[in-house]
Amino acid sequence: MSETPTPPEGTTPLRLVFDEPRGRKKPPRHLADLDEAGRKQLLADAGLPGFRAKQLSTHYFARLADDPAQMTDLPAAQREELVSALLPSLMTPLRTLEADKGTTRKTLWRLFDGALVESVLMRYPDRATVCVSSQAGCGMACPFCATGQGGLQRNMSTAEIVEQVVAAARSLARDEVPGGPGRVSNVVFMGMGEPLANYQAVIGAVRRLTDPAPAGLGMSARGVTVSTVGLVPRINQLAEEGVPVTLALSLHAPDDELRNELVPINTRWSVAETVEAAWNYARTTKRRVSIEYAMMRGINDQAHRADLLGDVLNSYGDWGWVHVNLIPLNPTPGSKWTASDPKDEREFVRRLEAKGIPTTVRDTRGREIDGACGQLAATEA
Repeated sequence: MSETPTPPEGTTPLRLVFDEPRGRKKPPRHLADLDEAGRKQLLADAGLPGFRAKQLSTHYFARLADDPAQMTDLPAAQREELVSALLPSLMTPLRTLEADKGTTRKTLWRLFDGALVESVLMRYPDRATVCVSSQAGCGMACPFCATGQGGLQRNMSTAEIVEQVVAAARSLARDEVPGGPGRVSNVVFMGMGEPLANYQAVIGAVRRLTDPAPAGLGMSARGVTVSTVGLVPRINQLAEEGVPVTLALSLHAPDDELRNELVPINTRWSVAETVEAAWNYARTTKRRVSIEYAMMRGINDQAHRADLLGDVLNSYGDWGWVHVNLIPLNPTPGSKWTASDPKDEREFVRRLEAKGIPTTVRDTRGREIDGACGQLAATEA
């Protein structure tokens, strides 16, 4: 993230962190960090046959292999060296918690330098979704978010992001999740971190997820959702990438006064600027934008805010460019922030729909396994 927010004159300076601490050791280079040409070149630089890169990619992305002994098409004399060059170990599972009769699995990972991140696999009758982290911690400082309260440790590499999806794909393929063998259909960048503050690694991960096998996982870009709290220059950049992922804007308030408190980046880019960038994304990509709105009792769930939200979104056209996703807040222990009363939630939905805004309430999974982003990592730390 190159743009450092400058607070408007007369306001309190932002206490946000966009850049990870300097001097950190980088994760080992992995084939998922590189395109096909880069993988061949890495092997060539190590004095190894470049054509082996495609074989290693096939094992990783297509066969989902994690045991070198399974890679029998690689010469035994070179196998260990090839695997070390392009398939180094990136992360270790510390704990996996299950809910919803085993169809929701939350994994706490320890990265090579000890940083902790989380991913969640959620299996539904018609799809399997993986929620991935893009940073260890987060620098956006949203007060109701467990991750935001811990600050930013570092950005994750492209391969560390991809590995969360590949690990979930292995679990599904090996029939470790109730429902029989399956595959990942959707990936959402809604775990720990602000994805667009780690832009290059996230775009790299999106490309690995959508590259045709064996160069990548071969997923449809329409099955990938990238969330953001509203880094306007990066939203505009994403619109020009040519990868039509779904954009999810974490708005949480329709007015600047409240959003300045809930989402501090709003003191840099206002509600109007942020929603306009989301509208531009929809207009450019022809993909409907999802507005994420965490419902907090007595904070942002009033009827007049539902009306205002509808007016704000409708001011950019009525061709169905947007969908509102209301999220019952999964509170963190000891927090003053709690979920809205179901009655207020229903009224919020009614008012938005009355203004022609498609609205759903997210199916919240995993409350009994520290379901909110960052809770499990915070507990372990």
